[in-house]
Amino acid sequence: MTVGGQAVLEGVMMRSPSSWAVAVRKPDGAIAAVCKPITSPMAKRWIFRLPVVRGVIALGESLAIGFRALAISAQYAAHQEGEDGEVKTELTRGQLVFAFAISIGFAVMLFKVGPALITSRIGLGSTGAFVVVEGLIRVAIFVLYLALISLLPDLRRVFQYHAAEHKAINAYEAGEELTPEVTQRYSLIHPRCGTAFLLWVMVIGVFVFAVFGKLPIMWLVVTRIALLPVIAGIAYELIRFAGKHADSRLLMTALAPGLWLQRLTTREPTLDQLEVSIRALHEVLDHEGRLSPADRRVEVMA
Repeated sequence: MTVGGQAVLEGVMMRSPSSWAVAVRKPDGAIAAVCKPITSPMAKRWIFRLPVVRGVIALGESLAIGFRALAISAQYAAHQEGEDGEVKTELTRGQLVFAFAISIGFAVMLFKVGPALITSRIGLGSTGAFVVVEGLIRVAIFVLYLALISLLPDLRRVFQYHAAEHKAINAYEAGEELTPEVTQRYSLIHPRCGTAFLLWVMVIGVFVFAVFGKLPIMWLVVTRIALLPVIAGIAYELIRFAGKHADSRLLMTALAPGLWLQRLTTREPTLDQLEVSIRALHEVLDHEGRLSPADRRVEVMA
């Protein structure tokens, strides 16, 4: 069973095929956890399960779940709970759409449209040179962006939880006992990481945009926005394939740049942070009926 996740405020979100869960360390030291089912369009229509198409659907689902998980974690971290001890509210549909639109718009302008406009100002005559230079500018902006935000002290804990998510998934996929001490031994790098996915979106974009060549500015902007779902779908297939063949040295060598880049968005977690990550993983495994009696005993003892 494939499991993924992301770091949130003072916690981790984990996702399985039919559910997602977020676990958060509250100010009083206790761990709060929320688990919710997933009703995916891919389970209803075969067309949504086609290669590339499923990548677009999966990306949309991941973004929507990610925003909901961030909202829940922010409220638990701020200790905003009701009398029953549960988190008071989630994002409304309108707030979710607004946050989604702002975030996607910022990313598209910074990493897609921006590099294309910058390259068009350079005055390159060759189509090949234009596409390559645009791709290099795009990757440079992305790496610089990650390098700059990695320097922010407030993001250090988020990056630690990001690594805790990776370590827990690596330990689970290795069939290890899910305890903080055992999980700590595993790598903070994972081939299905979203950081690597974003890098490959940019690299694949070079080849896709090469088909259209150098265009007038208006069509340059249109193609960079309109083709993003197609590029994301192709990148999803690549990352998915890599996750299933992580033991291939040749494949991992080819994907090495994406793995190296994760060093900017991960930091070694503490045992307390790993405990939170494992709790989120336990929640989705339990929902899937894959949590062993031994794991349940560990969770009760914790």
